[in-house]
Amino acid sequence: MNTTPNSTHNAPCLQLEVTGVMARITFNNPSARNALTWPMYEQLKAICDQLTKMPEIRVAILRGAGNHAFVSGSDIQQFVDLKKNVAYEEAVDHIFRAFQHLPFPTIALIEGVATGSGLLIATACDFRISTPEARFGIPVAKTLGNCLSASNLSWLSAHLGVPMIKRMLLTAELIKAPELLASGFLYQIASAEEITQAGDALAATMTALAPLTQKSTKIVLAQLIESNLPDCAAIMRETYNSSDFKEGVKSFLEGRPAQWQGK
Repeated sequence: MNTTPNSTHNAPCLQLEVTGVMARITFNNPSARNALTWPMYEQLKAICDQLTKMPEIRVAILRGAGNHAFVSGSDIQQFVDLKKNVAYEEAVDHIFRAFQHLPFPTIALIEGVATGSGLLIATACDFRISTPEARFGIPVAKTLGNCLSASNLSWLSAHLGVPMIKRMLLTAELIKAPELLASGFLYQIASAEEITQAGDALAATMTALAPLTQKSTKIVLAQLIESNLPDCAAIMRETYNSSDFKEGVKSFLEGRPAQWQGK
């Protein structure tokens, strides 16, 4: 079964292909390094809802179209309407939660970069396989000057550790794949020619195992990460309503370095 939740073939979209027990999800916006538009976020939620109702699905593999990016973040044009940005973050949290709670294992195949929301989606997957040249990070201190929600920071910290998250967010550093393999964040590094086979091999291993064990492990771990989250709405509003964030969006769209003022 093939499903593309977008009737316009050339428009940025997510593509879903289901074959037997396996689902393949492709982020298809290669001209923008697979940056996510709001319709693509909505499609991700719709795909999660669809797959959750399909008990035959045992594993999903996610990857970006082309070989330059898994997902490079969000389409920056969406941040021009500054009044909606905190609500936007809350809506994205809801979508990510649906993905994190899928009742079967998920695998991210990463070529190029996984940055911003791309890193969040890769981290929401249960396993990550990348090419040796892949890089990972959330360089918003260099680009937009925005911030992450408490739930996203909690999820990232649980998988990457606080020191690594501080490197990514406070210095805008992009971390190379070999370091994240050594830390355990990456399951495997494979060449571009071998990455599809590596993902299929891992998927085959997991589809032979007990699905209820996999489901319960995933859901309980997700609930542990989500427990006792603080209310950070005030600090998020301060950041998104700041002059710096307006400057970050404007400078990014104009292709120039931002002039940060700290207000």
